[in-house]
Amino acid sequence: MKIATFNINNINKRLPNLLDWLKSSSPDVVCLQELKSTDRDFPAEALREAGYGAVWRGERSWNGVAILARGAEPVLIRDELPGDPKDRQSRYIEAAVGGVVVASLYLPNGNPQPGPKFDYKLAWFDRLIERAAGLLDADVPVVLAGDYNVVPTDFDIYSVRSFVKNALLQPAPRAAYAQLVEMGWTDALRHLHPDEPMFTFWSYLRNRWPRDAGLRLDHLLLSPKIAPRLKAAGVDREARDRDNASDHAPAWIELSVARKGRSPRSR
Repeated sequence: MKIATFNINNINKRLPNLLDWLKSSSPDVVCLQELKSTDRDFPAEALREAGYGAVWRGERSWNGVAILARGAEPVLIRDELPGDPKDRQSRYIEAAVGGVVVASLYLPNGNPQPGPKFDYKLAWFDRLIERAAGLLDADVPVVLAGDYNVVPTDFDIYSVRSFVKNALLQPAPRAAYAQLVEMGWTDALRHLHPDEPMFTFWSYLRNRWPRDAGLRLDHLLLSPKIAPRLKAAGVDREARDRDNASDHAPAWIELSVARKGRSPRSR
């Protein structure tokens, strides 16, 4: 089972790129972020023609998340992160696919910091940690995949100097990410590639893609129930080199076939 996460940075603008990548990479499950599309404008039919069922929650101009499943229909569990009924930003969606609970998440950027946007980032992270704890308690196979907008360590960025004041590298979000790992979630890319940067994001500014001046912002965290099935993980860097590319590249994992057991359920 191959599961990928891809911040597409406007799904309709980059739909040809997405469809080409789906054809060449053939992921079984795809978590998308930054749809920048309303629910009505989400290209469900084009994706269906490419062989993918989908659940999504859009938002005009900003945010938006989706989960795609090859040859299947994801079973929606929830389309918002619990904990703040006033938060209407489209940043979290969760579904069951092939016996696995998969979440696609787009954590707030938090810039500029300090300020209300950074406060929102930390509050959202707290809610994610609470949801992650509930999923651990459920003792089911879970993948939390998406753009976390946090660089976990200095090894995950080409240069710290240019980002000293950036919300992506601040101690508080880094500590929140570390807390998830300490709770028992496995950072799949880093687990299998401890000695490689594994960048997933290269800004459009300052020639950063040709210079490989990247950051690792996109992560796939695995619950203890599914982590032993991890076989491979990588980043499809070539997607970032295409015309009209997103500033992110897809990150992915491959899982071995599951043993027979109970199906995941909503908690």
